[in-house]
Amino acid sequence: MAEIIKQRMTAEVDGEFVVFLIGLRINHFWKIHKWLPVFLAMPKMLIELYKNPEMGFLSHEQWFGRTTIMVQYWKSFEQLENYAKSKTSNHLPAWAAFNKKIGNNGDVGIWHETYLSKTGSYECVYNNMPRFGLAKAANSVPATGKYQSANDRINQKNS
Repeated sequence: MAEIIKQRMTAEVDGEFVVFLIGLRINHFWKIHKWLPVFLAMPKMLIELYKNPEMGFLSHEQWFGRTTIMVQYWKSFEQLENYAKSKTSNHLPAWAAFNKKIGNNGDVGIWHETYLSKTGSYECVYNNMPRFGLAKAANSVPATGKYQSANDRINQKNS
């Protein structure tokens, strides 16, 4: 079990970063042969990304239900896009398999959203939590001093 940090913490990120939300929606539970391969494609990609930090992937969090959600943190949009288009990564075969087996038949939904973040355009706080989210992807620091309040954190500037 991850260590619980018993104080208010925040993330300190040097420069820009990308928050990428991605998931799937099971539209027909009984069609396990359709949604399970889609579901199982992501762990292979995550293993590949964690083994190759030069690709720009930083960390992720995930939740499961009929609609899944994964939050990924990337160093840059260019690195995220390069991974998505790479002919040597696990992404393109998974994307091709989805389009061949599912396409637009309505059995499984997939989605993603991409957000670019710059210094001073984000804030976060974690209390009585293990390292989580952005603080796991970047530096986890005490939410004190220049990081005391939400206003302080959102307006902080790197010197």
